Amino acid sequence: MLDLEPNTPLRTTEDIFVGYTVSPETPRVFGGQVFAQSVMAASRTVDRDRPIHSMHGYFLRPGDVTKPITFGVERMRDGRSFSARRIHAYQDGKVILSSIASFQTHAPGIEHQEPMPTDIPEPESLRSPKELWGHLDHPLARRVVHGRPFEIRYITDPIYLKPSESREPVNAVWFKTHGALPDDPLIHRAAIAYASDYTPMDPILRGHGKTWQDPGLTMASLDHAIWWHRQARADEWLLYVQNSPNASNSRGLSCGRIFDREGLLVATTTQEAMVRVREDDADS
Repeated sequence: MLDLEPNTPLRTTEDIFVGYTVSPETPRVFGGQVFAQSVMAASRTVDRDRPIHSMHGYFLRPGDVTKPITFGVERMRDGRSFSARRIHAYQDGKVILSSIASFQTHAPGIEHQEPMPTDIPEPESLRSPKELWGHLDHPLARRVVHGRPFEIRYITDPIYLKPSESREPVNAVWFKTHGALPDDPLIHRAAIAYASDYTPMDPILRGHGKTWQDPGLTMASLDHAIWWHRQARADEWLLYVQNSPNASNSRGLSCGRIFDREGLLVATTTQEAMVRVREDDADS
């Protein structure tokens, strides 16, 4: 899915690429997929010694998994150290994702990071999705067990089918791809962006005793942002910890930190989502 095809129409001010949904995870295009493909498209227009370090995108329309996605990249600026790109993902002539990405050449300077949480169980000690839900004949269970290119192991209790006993607006998982990836650092940054869209809504729901199967619940990602701080491999276990500092006006905000097993802070994420519940089910 990350191997986009270049395309050269007759008249355009954009660099054009085409991507596909190889193995649909959901009836609509998964947001992490089109986000990661946008990372790849934008990066194709920048020198490789200037890697992507941040991207912020707005999900404007649902995508159709049966149709290709066209990515138009506008070269907004190329400075001495930084480059900026605007990326639109199109289907049927309409924008489904609009994002801006920034790139930077390596520059040594001051460093600090938030420490990795302590007392985190090792991923090998946690049950896999197949062990948790492989026996269930349920569409969501089948999707989580068989439909993802990533394995996700929950540290906090998952809320797919039943609410959490704790109403803390937090979430923590380990994740990695099922198979090995090429050594290309860009592939790993794009893959991390892909996986960063899996669980941001969980802390919002957990804090209110909700599950993904609650009747009357409607959720949709509005925007997503990621900042890559350090290089890491997406085919090795990464820790993703999240919290939701706010929910109001039918929107919930989630913030995340991604660490490698050595405790290095790899990336930071934010996402805001529309969250609507039936009035009789809403918290008092």
